[in-house]
Parts: sequence; C-alpha cells; structure tokens
Amino acid sequence: MGITALHAAASGMRALDEKLNVTANNLANINTHGFKRSRVNFEDLLYQVKREPGIRNGDDEPIPYGILVGTGVKVSGTQLNFEQGTVDVTGQTYDWQIEGEGFYQVRTIVDGSLQTAYTRAGNFFRNSQGNVVLGNSDGPVLEPPINVPDDSTGVTLGRNGEVSVTQQGSSTQSVIGQLELARFVNQEGLKQIGRNLYLETDASGPPVTGNPQQDGLGAVIQGSIEMSNVDPVRELIDLITTQRSFEMNSQSIQSADQTLQVVSNLRRF
Repeated sequence: MGITALHAAASGMRALDEKLNVTANNLANINTHGFKRSRVNFEDLLYQVKREPGIRNGDDEPIPYGILVGTGVKVSGTQLNFEQGTVDVTGQTYDWQIEGEGFYQVRTIVDGSLQTAYTRAGNFFRNSQGNVVLGNSDGPVLEPPINVPDDSTGVTLGRNGEVSVTQQGSSTQSVIGQLELARFVNQEGLKQIGRNLYLETDASGPPVTGNPQQDGLGAVIQGSIEMSNVDPVRELIDLITTQRSFEMNSQSIQSADQTLQVVSNLRRF
C-alpha cells in the first residue's frame, strides 16, 4: 500500500541528495586546474512481482505483461568525465598543458607511504632544490624528476616533453630531462584523493608510461594550462532539475502519508 511508496520516495530523496553533493562539488571546482567533472549514475531497486509476464490466461494464451511494482532507486556510481578542459594561455614558464590523453606523474605521501599519483593539473613550480614540483598544497616532485640548474636563464619545454635550458655564459640550449606521461586502459577507474591527484586502482589498470606524442599519449604545451571542464550552465540546470525532482519525491511521501491516514481512519466507521 502506501508503505511501498514511502520507501520508494525516500530512496529517491537519498539518491538525489547524493547527486546534489556531486553537482555542488563540480561547481565548487570550476576554477580548479585540470579538474574533471563527475556525474551520478542511478539504478532501480528490486521489484515486487505480483504477476509474472507471460502467465497463461483462461484461453491458454500468454499474457503480454505482468504486474511489477518498483521499490525505489539507488546511486550505482559516480563517473568521471575526462573531456579536455578549457585552456588558459598564461605565458608562464612552468605552466604546462597536456593536449590529448595522458597524466603527469608525481611522487607524494598517501596514507604514510610514498606513492606515485597522477594529475592533469599543469601548474608547476621550481622548488629550492631546483626540482620541478606540482603547485598543490604539498608540492610533490615530478616523476621522473627534472632538475633545473641554478644558473639557468631560460627553460624550454618541447611538445615531445624534452626539457632544455639556456645557462649563463652560453647561447645554446642543453637538454636536462625528459617529461613522461602515463595513460590508463580505464581512466574512469582512477581514485580521486584530492589535491588534484588520482591514484591507480584495479579498475583503472596499471599505468602505461611513455614520452608525449608516442603510444597514444598527447603533446605538452608550455605557457598554457588546462582548466576545469565544468560547464556552469549545465551544472546549474542539473541543480534545478535535482531540486525539482527532490520536491516531487517529497510530494510522493506526503501523498502516501495521506493515503495511510485515510486507511487508518476507516476503523472509526
């Protein structure tokens, strides 16, 4: 009776609350370098089968439909969207953009151990030891390391990831390192840990590393940076539709409650 409707509508409100959280996080990170938006996927719950489809009627003919009542919905998962984000041309030496597929590799502490993490953010810096590091709250070192000499007067990054510098007293450039990228069979299976970082999982598969412009990896561009791929208009529409859907589910709960009140009042007659 109304009990099933109450539970179904309540499950809808719980699922929509999760969608609201994900949408709010997308909007909150609209200016985060290399951020990838997430979407929420839903699936329906078990059904109460009151009559199986195909049961024979009085003329021994199969009935073409049955009676099945759903019990609600749940979140089946959140899915990352790895479409290329907008590009901000900054002209900064250590702003590096990946054009195409691939992730930068950095060494960072996760749960007390040193691990390789992956990122699309390209806002790099040069630390006090001359190493190129990612510009998040921890400053993890790029992997493999690239060390820029103290007497360097100019740093150039080629589209193939080759890093060259011009040193004082010299007019020619010398190669000091090679940038490597990583890609995954299922990049949507990566685990987000914050700080613009992802970790490898069994779902993503192991990383396939290589130089830019090789083995399906994209090129790298110096002086520009990839921004978030969040579309604010789309997210605002999602907010509105989520809110309206939440309200409709609350109306279902009110209607089911009123139905149960009518049934409970029948004993008075």
